[in-house]
Amino acid sequence: MDKQIDQSTIKPQASRKSTGLRQVAAVAGVSTATVSRVLNNPESVSEGLRTRVLMVIDQLGWVPNAAARALSSNRTGAIGAIFPALGVGDFARAIDAMQDALAARNYLLLLARSRYDAALELVQARKLVERGVDGLILVGSTRSQDYEQFLRRLSIPYINSFVFDADSAIPCVGPDNARAMAEMVDYLVSLGHRRFGMIAQTNRNNDRAAARRDGVRDALARYGLAIPPQAMVEGEWSIAEGRKLLRQVLATSPRPTAIICGNALLAIGAVLEAAEMHIVLPRDLSIVGYDDTELMSELPQPITTVRVASDRVGKLAADLIVDMLEGQTSVSGARIPSEIVVRSTTGPAPQD
Repeated sequence: MDKQIDQSTIKPQASRKSTGLRQVAAVAGVSTATVSRVLNNPESVSEGLRTRVLMVIDQLGWVPNAAARALSSNRTGAIGAIFPALGVGDFARAIDAMQDALAARNYLLLLARSRYDAALELVQARKLVERGVDGLILVGSTRSQDYEQFLRRLSIPYINSFVFDADSAIPCVGPDNARAMAEMVDYLVSLGHRRFGMIAQTNRNNDRAAARRDGVRDALARYGLAIPPQAMVEGEWSIAEGRKLLRQVLATSPRPTAIICGNALLAIGAVLEAAEMHIVLPRDLSIVGYDDTELMSELPQPITTVRVASDRVGKLAADLIVDMLEGQTSVSGARIPSEIVVRSTTGPAPQD
C-alpha cells in the first residue's frame, strides 16, 4: 500500500537551490533511486508511487541540477527538440533546416524521438531540461495533463511546430493541417469524385492527424458528402499498413473512387497495393497523400500529395525560439502554406 505524504513537510515555495534529490526522497518517503526511476523510467514504478513522487517534486519546485543552472540564467547554448520520428519526410527536412538555423546563431540542437508515445515524450522533455537546454521545440499542441503541468512549472520557453492556431497562447509555426486536407478535397471534387475513402494515421498523441481527418470530413460536408464509417480507417505510419488498409477500404460497397491517405507512407503502401490488385490509377481509382517524400515522386506512378514547406517550418521554429530567448517582444507564430502537387495517381472520377 502506498505511503501517505505528511503535507506539513512540504514547503510549496521552497527555492530550487535549497531543494535536492535527497529532500524529494525524504518528503516522499522513498529512496533517491526511486525518485530517479520515476523521472527516468516511469513505467518501472507503480502509478500510485509515481503520482506521489511527482506531486512532491511539483510542490517543492525542484528541477535537477543542470536544468536549475539553465533556469537561473546560465545559458547552455542548447535547444531541445522532440519529434515523433526523425528519419523520413517532413520531420527530417525540418530537422536539417532547424540545425542549420540554430548553428548560424551559435546554438546546438539536441534531438529526441517520441514514437508518438505521450509518456515517452514527457520523459524525454524532462531529460532535455535536466541537461540544461535553453528552450524546447515541440511537435503539435495537445499534451497530457502531467506534461502541461511540467511545462507550466518551468520558466523555460517552448514553441509548438507543425501546427498553427492563431488563438494559441503558445507560439506555433506550421501548416493548417485541416485546411490543407480541405483543399485536397476541393481538388478531388472538382474532378467529379463523390465517393471517398480515407486511410488516416492514428490520432493517438497526434493532433495533426486528427486535424487532417477533420479537415476532410468538414470539407466533404460542405458538398453534402460523407465517408461511410467502414471506409474511414486508421493505421500506423508504415507502407505495410497502407497496403493492408487499402484492401479494407476497397472491400466496402459502393467502392470509393478516391482515397485520401493521411501521410506519405500510407499513400505509398496504398499505391503499391493497388498495382498488386491490378487496379489502374487513375482510371479506376485516385489516391492522394500528405507530405512529399522523395519516394512519392520517384515511384513508377508518382503520387499526388499535399506538400508542406517543412524546411521553412524548421528554420522559423529555430529562429522563433532563439528570438524568445533573446527577449524580442514581437515574437509570434506563423502559418506555413501548403500546396497540392498533382501527379499521375489522380484523375477524373470513373464513370459507373
